[in-house]
Amino acid sequence: MPQAARAVAPQSPILLREQVGSIAVLTLNRPAARNSLSEGLIAELHGALKEIHDNRAVRAVVIAANGPAFSAGHDMKELTAHRSDADRGRAYFAEIMNACSAMMQAVVHLPKPVVASVQGIATAAGCQLVASCDLAVASEDAAFATPGVDIGLFCSTPMVALSRNVPRKQAMEMLLTGEPISAATARDIGLVNRVVPAGTEREAAIALAQKVALKSAYTVKLGKEAFYRQAEMTLADAYRYAAEVMTENMMAQDAEEGIGAFIEKREPKWQDR
Repeated sequence: MPQAARAVAPQSPILLREQVGSIAVLTLNRPAARNSLSEGLIAELHGALKEIHDNRAVRAVVIAANGPAFSAGHDMKELTAHRSDADRGRAYFAEIMNACSAMMQAVVHLPKPVVASVQGIATAAGCQLVASCDLAVASEDAAFATPGVDIGLFCSTPMVALSRNVPRKQAMEMLLTGEPISAATARDIGLVNRVVPAGTEREAAIALAQKVALKSAYTVKLGKEAFYRQAEMTLADAYRYAAEVMTENMMAQDAEEGIGAFIEKREPKWQDR
């Protein structure tokens, strides 16, 4: 009699999603691979962000991770496997770098705040993901690095997000030495907002997201987009653009309601428009 086939354990999803009130919590779930950003995980994250974009039930997002590392960056084994391609992997490398860059930009372009919850080390593209988030909460045990230079691969794409978060000298030191910085140093240079006791970072990130979720979703959407756009402009252009945004914002129903509530000393009732 043939032996019964052994049951194959179902593979765990590489990205977990949970709804905590109006907060979507996305958890990187490749702990054995230090949550490296594989082709699949990049696609899963990007797909989740696309779905959340117009989901009115979600007012803010938290990106967290399982295991000892937040994310070790790109999956080097996956990339190296394509060295045997006819073009030595060039087309695949370009595809992955562009896919990852598009996912990072989706974080920035999401019309809702995104908060990183960093429980462990975040390196290279993992550090880039933290820098791409609007806000970040780190455990005391967290650390951050862009160590590509140590393996002959300068962290050029992580550099884009990093250099838009921290002063140039600090960014260049991280990029040129590859040495990790502590959570406290990351807070001091502006890479993260706050540092909390180990094990409390997820709850602290959700609490921070919930604070923003209480605001008008329309106002937050308008303000987040304006923040990133004006940062790339000259001073005069930034003021011109910001004045246009504020004029548009003043015409919104939520601004009328919010200002009225302030004058009347009552809580506003947002319509998100």
